[in-house]
Amino acid sequence: MITDPGIDQYILNLIPPRDEVLAEMEAYAAEHRVPIIGPAVAALLAQLVHISGAKRIFELGSAIGYSTIWLARAAGAGAEVHYSDGDPASADRARDYFRRAGVADRIQVHVSDALQALASVPGSFDLIFNDVDKEGYPAVLKVAPGRLKKGGLFITDNTLWHGKVLNPQDEETRAVVEFDSQIFQDKRLISSIVPLRDGVVIAWKREN
Repeated sequence: MITDPGIDQYILNLIPPRDEVLAEMEAYAAEHRVPIIGPAVAALLAQLVHISGAKRIFELGSAIGYSTIWLARAAGAGAEVHYSDGDPASADRARDYFRRAGVADRIQVHVSDALQALASVPGSFDLIFNDVDKEGYPAVLKVAPGRLKKGGLFITDNTLWHGKVLNPQDEETRAVVEFDSQIFQDKRLISSIVPLRDGVVIAWKREN
């Protein structure tokens, strides 16, 4: 973590208890070391959906679907949320969670490489959430902004990567550093980085 553990716990304590499905997913992820965004970042993600009014959403790298549920609930009835993950077992588990969470009707599941899944769906999106393997971040940046509508949001998790961005020594960290540098230079976007949990980049696509 990049912030003081006490501060992290303070933030978590402020977040209302999650329902049975989300609490079960959090416990499963902790036990099986499945990477999920956690409730603090999830609450931020949901807030951004509410603020922006996003209805058509694509998630790149969805694992067991924890963040997908937060996105789908925030987007509300009639939303179109796309889940993508290359692991069929994770997708099967996610489908069950979606059903139990009452949002299966607004989620389309893609079991494939995230960018291939994105390429298979036509049209533009109100919001794209990026949480693929870190080596893939630069490739995502080449594609995702072009799939956003003007005024849309491109949100990326793990952009401070355990603080290793200060001294990149491995391929994952170098990819995150490259992504961070390039997204702030991208003239199509206005970007900021929130040092919450492991760092979240929020980019808004300019309207002109």
